[in-house]
Amino acid sequence: MRLAGLVLVVGIALGLSWADQDGKTVQPPIRPTPVGAGDEMYLSYCASCHGRDARGAGPVVPALKRPAPDLTTLAKRNAGKFPSARVKATIRGEQMVTAHGSKDMPVWGPLFRYLGGGSRAEVNVRIDNLTRYIESLQEAGR
Repeated sequence: MRLAGLVLVVGIALGLSWADQDGKTVQPPIRPTPVGAGDEMYLSYCASCHGRDARGAGPVVPALKRPAPDLTTLAKRNAGKFPSARVKATIRGEQMVTAHGSKDMPVWGPLFRYLGGGSRAEVNVRIDNLTRYIESLQEAGR
């Protein structure tokens, strides 16, 4: 079982690496975060692409095929309603997002499952808390 977990983590780590413009591999950090800390999960898993302020200007953006979207305008771009279900499906990897091209965005569901020892309930809590944090970043006047 430990070997399977190790293989999963290595596979995820390889899948999460990008090549920058010089062909060098850019590896985002993969570190455990508290289940209830949406802000820490965001900073650890999302900010490298979307930026600390969630406006799409993270440090690895030059290495991406397409720019990372501004996450602070999700509600505005969805008739004033935050698309919670769509955000959760995107984090899980269940929904392709045109702006992400061919899976430019890493799928975090398997990593969250590994961090939670295989617990689907913990994965759901992580995704709920991360989604709520992203919702809290929405521009005023949604």
